[in-house]
Amino acid sequence: MPHITSLKLSMFRSHKLSEIDVDARPIAIHGPNGAGKTNILEAISMLSPGRGLRRVPVGDLSRAPERLGWQVRAGIEADGPREIVTRLQGEGSRTVEIDGKTAPQTALAKLLRIVWLVPSMDRLWLDGASERRRFLDRMSMSFFPDHAEAVLGYERAMRERNRLLKDQVRDPRWYEALEEHLVEFGSRITASRRNTLDRLGVAQDAATTAFPAARLSLIGPDGAVRQNEDDLAPRLAEGRGRDMAAGRTLNGPHRDDLHAVYSAKDMEARDCSTGEQKALLVSVILSNARALSSEKVNRPVLLLDEIGAHLDAGRRSALYDEIIELGAQAWMTGTGAELFESLEGRAQFLQLSEIAGETKLTSAR
Repeated sequence: MPHITSLKLSMFRSHKLSEIDVDARPIAIHGPNGAGKTNILEAISMLSPGRGLRRVPVGDLSRAPERLGWQVRAGIEADGPREIVTRLQGEGSRTVEIDGKTAPQTALAKLLRIVWLVPSMDRLWLDGASERRRFLDRMSMSFFPDHAEAVLGYERAMRERNRLLKDQVRDPRWYEALEEHLVEFGSRITASRRNTLDRLGVAQDAATTAFPAARLSLIGPDGAVRQNEDDLAPRLAEGRGRDMAAGRTLNGPHRDDLHAVYSAKDMEARDCSTGEQKALLVSVILSNARALSSEKVNRPVLLLDEIGAHLDAGRRSALYDEIIELGAQAWMTGTGAELFESLEGRAQFLQLSEIAGETKLTSAR
């Protein structure tokens, strides 16, 4: 199954130089706050397209005060041994190499399917629609690596159209080609999102789990369930006047939202308690991993930061049991080894500490 076998961080966040060798079992990383645990997960998230789990400018990942750039080198097992290197040199752009050859970021999605859950996502059901779209697109990318290319293509075309709108360009010929691209990429995006939700539903219905089921749907700004983008072309053409007044494109999949309902209570996720919202979020992540693991070649790498937050001991133990059953490599963080007690003998343990502002791997077993 696909998994990380080695990780080398150079000048990345608090890691001046850290090297980790692991096998396919889960990895429990523990240590005090500020020791660099989340930085390891963030480095792994850079083995996928995009800006990583914190979504910060790539320059911010460089170790301070040197700010010389950074590098993440990973050995992975994916139909044989492979190597990924991603780096930032000076003030340039992030680059990617796969097996020694330069590659686009989108190629990363075809090697490793990475799914993460971090504390900032605990407010997912309360935050704006853009955060939920990003969450859904990350899951869609795990099933359909080409989804990343469709999202990038759509965003490029929309930026160009928005520029025309702000410049008050009225000639329809300037819009037609861009709107063709928006329809093409938008249709692909919506199809992938809906297919993803269908797969999550099947995986959830077939599971025996300690976590609550969530009914998920894709809805438009009007609250109606989004089926497809068959009418996007006329909506874009007819809406040019309104869009010009707003200075931006008001129709398309960039306005859609992920809607979630706690099935057992028939209650919208945003109205649930903090603990219930966290449990629903974990449930969706597990469904994502379960659906991917149904095909062994697609088993994901899970990044679970401070996963014990808002989970009692019983649910933590149930979560670990499900991860073991999935057979997915999971990188988990927590402040103390006791949070992973029920994983003893079934996982790898890494202990981190901070010495003079630098992360140190003080023990591993």
